[in-house]
Amino acid sequence: MRYSRPVIGILLIILSVWVIVGEQMSGASADAVVNAPVVTIRSPVAGNLTIPERQLGGRVTQGEVLASIEDPIADRVRLNDLLMEVRLEEAARAQIATLLAETSAIRDDLDRRADIFRTNRLEELRTRLTHARSRLAILEQEQATVPDPRLLDAVEENDQRLPAEPRLDALVLDHARERVAILQIALGAAQQGVFLGDGYNDAPNAEQRSVELRSEIATLNTRLAEANARLTAVGERADRERLRVNSQIGGDLQSPVTGIFWDVLQADGVNVQRGDPLLRLVDCNSTVVTLSVTERTYNDLAVGQPARFRLAGSSEVHDATVARLAGSGAAAIYQAMAVAPSQQHLERFDVALIVPALRDGGADNCVIGQTGRAFFETRPLDSLRGLFN
Repeated sequence: MRYSRPVIGILLIILSVWVIVGEQMSGASADAVVNAPVVTIRSPVAGNLTIPERQLGGRVTQGEVLASIEDPIADRVRLNDLLMEVRLEEAARAQIATLLAETSAIRDDLDRRADIFRTNRLEELRTRLTHARSRLAILEQEQATVPDPRLLDAVEENDQRLPAEPRLDALVLDHARERVAILQIALGAAQQGVFLGDGYNDAPNAEQRSVELRSEIATLNTRLAEANARLTAVGERADRERLRVNSQIGGDLQSPVTGIFWDVLQADGVNVQRGDPLLRLVDCNSTVVTLSVTERTYNDLAVGQPARFRLAGSSEVHDATVARLAGSGAAAIYQAMAVAPSQQHLERFDVALIVPALRDGGADNCVIGQTGRAFFETRPLDSLRGLFN
């Protein structure tokens, strides 16, 4: 018992030294800050800017209207020229379509007349052939008996005889047979659509004209297809130009991210030029933790390595992951970040962490600028911290 108190005291001293040294020697950051990239909204066109009054630091959501631009003197000359070309192409197409319809109507009427001619011509040939066969039968019957001159005169077609030509009974009979044969040939040809006769070739005039119009209609169909293609091409060019003009006229400027209304770079009502910076927003969905560490700790880190982060004034520790190792002289990286580094930060080695818990809350949990500490190694009191948490 006499030696137990000194031994216990020595052990407590050793434990205390171990805890102090372990806590101080463990890899930790000197200054960790919740940070996020800044999105700059620029003017898409030249025009007059209108910015509604809004509190700096207010929350914005993606797609929310932040400002508007209107250009009262947008250039519409090219659009007007293209719209005129569209109207001219429409007029040309309408003219071709009208001519095509009228030509088709004329062709249909000619086809109707040709059908009427064909039907009646066939009926005529059948009738003439029937009577010609009847006359031939009468002549052949009378030829076998005593010829009757009066009968021959009745059945003979005198219009086929030359003036002062003597009439011979044998010739009359041969001529009747010839007429029957010719009519049979003409009827057979007509049934196949070919008409034999004087004053026309193989088809009536209406049918010949209809054939010519079919060629014209084919040409008009080709011209109409070409006119449609030209109208479509000019219409597409006009649509693209209309979109360009509409984009130059201006419109509402919407927030591209969910985050914080960070800064106003132009006053309400001023005239801005295309590309001028107007507003700055903080993208809370891309929140990171930026910090600096010593060279010894930095050399032990690797991208993807797990880490832990605790906000100042809070006992809750969040899981994190090493996302970037920028090293020394990382000032250029912070040009597009919300919180710039201090001079002491730049003298050490820069590290960036991804903390999922800080991103899940969106704009309502966007704690940009808050400080804390990051830890990369196990510390002696971590078990006690976990017990109390």
